[in-house]
Amino acid sequence: MTPPLLRLDEVTVRYGRKDALDAVDLDVAEHETVCVLGPSGSGKSTMLRVVAGLQRAASGRVRLAGRDQSGVPTHRRGVGLMFQDHQLFPQRDVGGNVAFGLRMRGAGRAEADRRVAELLDLVGLPGAQRRPVDSLSGGEQQRVALARALAPRPRLLMLDEPLGQLDRGLRERLVMELRELFARLGTTVLAVTHDQGEAFALADRVVVMEDGRIAQSGTPLEVWQQPANEFVARFLGFDNVVEAIVHGEIADTCWGKLPVPPGSRPGPARVLVRPGGVRLTDPADGLPCTVAARTFRGDHVAVVLQPEHGPRLEASCALRDAPEAGDRVGAIFDSADVVVLDAA
Repeated sequence: MTPPLLRLDEVTVRYGRKDALDAVDLDVAEHETVCVLGPSGSGKSTMLRVVAGLQRAASGRVRLAGRDQSGVPTHRRGVGLMFQDHQLFPQRDVGGNVAFGLRMRGAGRAEADRRVAELLDLVGLPGAQRRPVDSLSGGEQQRVALARALAPRPRLLMLDEPLGQLDRGLRERLVMELRELFARLGTTVLAVTHDQGEAFALADRVVVMEDGRIAQSGTPLEVWQQPANEFVARFLGFDNVVEAIVHGEIADTCWGKLPVPPGSRPGPARVLVRPGGVRLTDPADGLPCTVAARTFRGDHVAVVLQPEHGPRLEASCALRDAPEAGDRVGAIFDSADVVVLDAA
């Protein structure tokens, strides 16, 4: 089995009495794109800084290509860094920014010029070498920062909230371009973000952080379909979570008996119902509810339901089928969208 390009072994970082990272283990395979996802304060940016050598670990080891990085300075680790604010040099033009790392590594002028031209073509800015950086749009600055990070051919590229300052439309377009570019170059990527859409679109594997620990790691589909616990479910935006007692293929809840997938662990649990699994019907045929609110979401309508007993729940339906606020409806549940989480 091929060893990982990056390995974190029980890495711990402390700020005073708080563990920003708590004995974290993580492997990143060569040519893999891993996105570390989590709320502010979960430890994701601290992880990036430790790998880059910008933050010292209290304990544990970071290994790159099998080599322990303890004591290895940032500029000798062979990693590329790209930050949210791009950190371009305002006194240098585009070409000077992209060539910076190459010159620091002793590349000759002709070699640097060739590499700069090649990278600007790759990121969609051909011929931009002489443009001043303050004349660039946010998206263009992001491309220049990416080209600069890629210029020295790093064995690991690390991105810290790379698209955080861009508007939503541009962010969605660039994230697809990044994924295609990394696949074409065979780049190994470790990125951190709080944006779920960005992480799920970019990553081969998503790592969700909670209070300095890894709450879940898996493919985007695995994490989305099967959140490991209530924290992950709620972080992904799923709020239909209630206490339950599971027996067989049924869970007893405040919303009545819910169907659960075969083989679900019996006993006390928390149960998630994804909004797409809440079907609206006649009040006599399901859990009686009143429509408390509805919100247009572009390709669907989010409908907030207030049952006669228990907390509100959200359903998702097509615009043409969406009831109005105040309507009485029934709710039935699809077992394919019910997930049994950790024990209550």
